[in-house]
Amino acid sequence: MSVDERPRFQDLSRSKVPPGFRGRSGLTVLLWQTVQQTLFAWSPQPAYGWRRWLLRLFGAKVGKGVLVRPTARVTYPWKVKLGNHCWIGDNAELYSLGPISVGDNAVVSQRSYVCAATHDYKAITFPLVANAVVIEREAWVAADCFVAPGVTIGAGAIIGARSTVLRSVPPAAIVAGNPAEFKRSRSASDQ
Repeated sequence: MSVDERPRFQDLSRSKVPPGFRGRSGLTVLLWQTVQQTLFAWSPQPAYGWRRWLLRLFGAKVGKGVLVRPTARVTYPWKVKLGNHCWIGDNAELYSLGPISVGDNAVVSQRSYVCAATHDYKAITFPLVANAVVIEREAWVAADCFVAPGVTIGAGAIIGARSTVLRSVPPAAIVAGNPAEFKRSRSASDQ
């Protein structure tokens, strides 16, 4: 390889998963992937209790009445906390290379992608960096959103459909767009 062909920005041949990054053995990761692709994904729509049990079996902290659709995907359940009565929609992805917490009565709608890791682009080895995502109680991440690593979505906030959330969102804020911008505040229900 000539000097001009050497990697200058990222050399993926030198990239390695940091020790202990996954939080479980490679065998456990493989077992979860197999269970998720079969017993979890093939379960009937109303089998919420079954999917809660499978997530708990692999270390997720799952509250009462949680509804996770069979097409939802969770990378590492042992890094996920789901509060009471929260909902995870069809084809939602909890990319839990870092911790992800979804609060009580919060919703992550269909096709949304919650991403708790990134890469250090300044390092030539392009290492993984975990960065927790917190979706607080009663927040709603509407359909087809991207939530970036390190973001906290405040209690009662709403993320409009197809939004890209790159910064934390204050409680009761309604944001939308790419990148998501403040639109107005949400009023508490009077019922």
